Amino acid sequence: MTTVGVEEEYLLLDPVTGLPVPQADKVRTAAGLGRLVADQEVQYELLQAQVEVATPVCATLEEIGGHLLRLRHAIGMAAEEHGCRIAACGTPPLRHGHPMAVTDQARYRAMVTQAPQLVAEQLVNGTHVHVAVPDREAGVQVLNRVRAWLPTLTAMSANSPLWDGGDTGFASWRTVVFGRWPVSGMPPYFHDAADYDLRVQRLLDAGLISDTGQLYWQARLSPRYPTVEVRCFDVQLSADEAVMLAAVTRALVETALAETAAGARAPDFTPELLQAAMWHAARHGLGDTLVGPGGATHRAGDVLYELLRHVSPALDASGDSRQVTSLIHRLLRNGTGADRQRAALARGGLRAVTDLVSGQGTGT
Repeated sequence: MTTVGVEEEYLLLDPVTGLPVPQADKVRTAAGLGRLVADQEVQYELLQAQVEVATPVCATLEEIGGHLLRLRHAIGMAAEEHGCRIAACGTPPLRHGHPMAVTDQARYRAMVTQAPQLVAEQLVNGTHVHVAVPDREAGVQVLNRVRAWLPTLTAMSANSPLWDGGDTGFASWRTVVFGRWPVSGMPPYFHDAADYDLRVQRLLDAGLISDTGQLYWQARLSPRYPTVEVRCFDVQLSADEAVMLAAVTRALVETALAETAAGARAPDFTPELLQAAMWHAARHGLGDTLVGPGGATHRAGDVLYELLRHVSPALDASGDSRQVTSLIHRLLRNGTGADRQRAALARGGLRAVTDLVSGQGTGT
């Protein structure tokens, strides 16, 4: 069975004001002192109001869910010790009028010099899913095949409708904020691993990126692990929603590997269509239409059912079909995180949103 790892980023919020607070160093240290967190499971992020966690390598959905719940609980307890809460939302409902403190690492200081305003507005939190691939050549073929589904995955994960106290009109404002870096958005089509490496090296040689960590494509070859890393997701309100996205991502990768082995040609969609499809998904989430992998526009629910049909052999092989189908049906019934944030805002204002994103931050 193909292995998976999941990374999640959380905000640290003041429980009274709902504003981000720069407590990451203290929370990270406190979490590391407990028995629930191992080395490297809690990591630095760009801004001091953010923390990141990373699961170990997992083989089953139960493992993924168990580790995410454990890590959310550990970070939540550490945050409470320092007078704040973790919040599982792609963007903060409220922000300070001044820039948030940057984590004191050379790489992050260089980013401030490169793009100070972008760094100041980088209070965005995602979920990254790593799926193992046999080698880099196979990884590139997977990228070429899964990129048509990235807008659908983005719509499913939309959980960032608010910014500066108001509704942006986008289900995933995080997608828009993250798309402003030099190398971001939809990954291009690559002929093979050599083509991928050559084009990345040209970006490095030109000084346009300082390292491969600045390849902010929505999916990429991991610079650290033998995996394909899908990065298009907003962080999820609950751990089981993250498990759903991890399961679908693994099934997409396994399906792409099977297509490659069968000699099927990878679709080469035009970049403008894919980019516009991603923008449309970020704008509407599951509340309107989606551009399916064939390039046509359909109702969002129909595209999700097409996604399930596409990956059903992989889900059946891993024994995940029943759980994933149930979670997707629940998503269609209850709405995305963005839908629920908007409902909370209408019901009880920004305080209700803060309670939603922080109250469920350690739950299922």
